[in-house]
Amino acid sequence: MQQALQEFDHLGILNPAQRLAAEYGDAEAGHGLRAGPLLVIAGAGTGKTMTLAHRVAHLLISGVSPERVLLLTFTRRAADEMTRRVESIVRASAPGSEAAPLPSGGLPWSGTFHSVANRLLRRYAHNLGLDPGFSVLDRGDAADIMDVVRHEQKLTRTARRFPKKDTCLAIYSRCVNTQKSLSETLDETYPWCSDWVDELKELFRCYVLRKQQNQALDYDDLLLYWSHLVADGEFAEEIGSWFDHVLVDEYQDTNLVQAQILNALKPGGDGVTVVGDDAQSIYSFRAAEVENILGFPDQYMPTAKVITLEQNYRSTQPILDSANCLIAESERQYRKNLFSDRADGVRPRYVTVEDGDAEAEYVVMEILKNRELGMALKQQAVLFRGSHHSDRLELELVRRNIPYVKYGGLKFLEAAHVKDLLSVLKWAENPKNEVAAFRVLKLLPGMGPSNATRCFEHLAAADHLFASLQEFRPPAAAAKDWGGFCRMLQALSGAAIDDRGWQAQIGQVRRWYQPHLERLYDGLDTREADLEQLEQISGRYPTRERFLTELTLNPPSAAGDLAGDPLLDEDYLILSTVHSAKGQEWESVFVLNVADGNFPSEFAAGKPEMIEEERRLLYVAMTRAKQSLSLVAPLRYHVTQQRRDGDRHVYGARSRFMSEQLLATMDKEFQGRPESQAGRLGSRTDRRIDVNTRMREMW
Repeated sequence: MQQALQEFDHLGILNPAQRLAAEYGDAEAGHGLRAGPLLVIAGAGTGKTMTLAHRVAHLLISGVSPERVLLLTFTRRAADEMTRRVESIVRASAPGSEAAPLPSGGLPWSGTFHSVANRLLRRYAHNLGLDPGFSVLDRGDAADIMDVVRHEQKLTRTARRFPKKDTCLAIYSRCVNTQKSLSETLDETYPWCSDWVDELKELFRCYVLRKQQNQALDYDDLLLYWSHLVADGEFAEEIGSWFDHVLVDEYQDTNLVQAQILNALKPGGDGVTVVGDDAQSIYSFRAAEVENILGFPDQYMPTAKVITLEQNYRSTQPILDSANCLIAESERQYRKNLFSDRADGVRPRYVTVEDGDAEAEYVVMEILKNRELGMALKQQAVLFRGSHHSDRLELELVRRNIPYVKYGGLKFLEAAHVKDLLSVLKWAENPKNEVAAFRVLKLLPGMGPSNATRCFEHLAAADHLFASLQEFRPPAAAAKDWGGFCRMLQALSGAAIDDRGWQAQIGQVRRWYQPHLERLYDGLDTREADLEQLEQISGRYPTRERFLTELTLNPPSAAGDLAGDPLLDEDYLILSTVHSAKGQEWESVFVLNVADGNFPSEFAAGKPEMIEEERRLLYVAMTRAKQSLSLVAPLRYHVTQQRRDGDRHVYGARSRFMSEQLLATMDKEFQGRPESQAGRLGSRTDRRIDVNTRMREMW
């Protein structure tokens, strides 16, 4: 076996630090690899994904069974990519190794926190008082239930402004994920709602009760139920014993609940590997807790092994020099100094411009200049703190006929026709799903909210058996198609599925839905294409429950995610918020509005921990660049609510992050607008005209 392993070194492409992380632990006969807790601090562009994939592959090649590896990620795409890489490494490993062959589905326990939680909760449903067929609510459905309860509590008719459904859901979610009290959450994050503590507490109690009645869990419930399950020592020990190794990607983005789950599964840290970068912790608005990664080593005795990856494979050294200088001023961090073999390259530029218009003109001219030098538009990105910061630039891009995409926007599952079709399947899967039921019933002509309520109450009185709907008297407009509708629901809810598998149910629903689609919506070609795509996607999932849950937890993007339709063009520019740009890279990057109030945000003032997160946000923006980086800082910001030709403005202050030490690593420029230069035309000759004499001679 040793000779076979020498034929191919599966860790041979790793640098020394990466290799140390991948093979950490001691081999044990019959047990694969035994290791204590490991923290891998992976700086920006240092090959984090490759290192983690090689560690998983090394575990398998060392004899660890794939079924005994739990790999937790934050997106389904990341889990799929990791599995693909692991399979490739294992496949290329030496024949005769002890690696257990991967099952057809890859790593059986690889997925997001929420998808793994969903699988575990269905296994332990009876222990948790859940129906194994419970529904998973997306954010839109959860907000709708919140709104129904809000209306029932008569909070929509208050004399003073009461928070709307989305705000209520955000407050509820933040309380759950930060483990803070409602009062503390309101004081810190929603001070304008602090007078509504009692009303919100009662609203949230009724919201939880309504979900339980409907046998429905929202995103936060999946983690919360999992945490309650493993808070019991017996269940924690049982589930933890299933896995020899638990690996977590992007650990800096975990919240307190996720950290508690990990600690409950492996309280001693045996086999725990977490990978992340504290310098890229930028999601506190989603309740991510940077202290999870900063305090990870010290929760174990002896402390966890810490391995730092510093060799950067993305950026040139001048860009890394600036990024290192910026993050070095952070008070609490894992010290690292990113370095690159790419010592060439120009220094980053700190460009001062007159105002927002000059900023847009400068960026467009530089982008076009790069394009003429052979750099495609899609290899360039413009990043900004808030999505509205690109407004002026977008107008200039349209004027110059430059196609672009802007990250952010509608998701596939937010399209009304897609939600309609999925609601039919969701209701069939869980007859107690009130949100899905109301959406489906209201598709029928004449079936408004009152009739839908009456129908759902009739179903509930009959123990939620769809056969009972035949006895319900629908409004006259829906009577003609009522029988076919009831038969369809009965067929979908039954256990029998024809030889084509459960996916045939989507075709059945589409045939029923087609006349309603034509009656309710325009743009049929696009909508029908979406439903056809949905039917094709369903082929990837073994069961209807898995399809509905995974699609809810990891929705694909629709074309609405893009600004315009750039794919009709040969090339297009990338616009993105910094938060959306994390994990991406481009040859050339422009960062807009690098001034106090934007970097850091004005909302972070007075909160030292938020100021530090803003520093990390600028660091993430800078480390997206591979060979060219420009930070653009307008001198003036025009005041809103003035005449179109008004010139009232305020002056922007230099970002507190742009210290003298950081500026010393950059080239400083000032760029005025072309028209401002046109007003200062100079003479091209020294020839003089004696106008004074001519003026006197006139008289």
